[in-house]
Amino acid sequence: MHTHLSFRSPPALSHVVVSETLERALGDRSHESEAASVLVGSALNDDDRDFVEHWCMEVGTRAVPGSPLLGLAGLCLGHTARRFGRLSDEALALAVSLAVRAQADASDVDGRAQDGYDDVRSFLHLS
Repeated sequence: MHTHLSFRSPPALSHVVVSETLERALGDRSHESEAASVLVGSALNDDDRDFVEHWCMEVGTRAVPGSPLLGLAGLCLGHTARRFGRLSDEALALAVSLAVRAQADASDVDGRAQDGYDDVRSFLHLS
């Protein structure tokens, strides 16, 4: 039997809910799945670029090595670059760092960070 997987874009939630959920996951890895949905929903649907970038930065700098949230933070920086056409210098540096770490050791940061950096380069017209 062939089944089709489908992706549903999670909604953007209130900033309070996003902040609480991500803080909880950064302190307790058992909440990473919920945090992933919240971060993706924000990156794809929240219209506050500063807020989205802030949480991508927090997750990308505070999640423990090997956490799937690291690669996801890089991917979400790519979504942010695509949607808003810019990233801060700090966010750009993090996107690069996460992609380099992913290339060096996929058990540290997964390959979604490289996909995110590809989007950053494409949408910000970097070489």
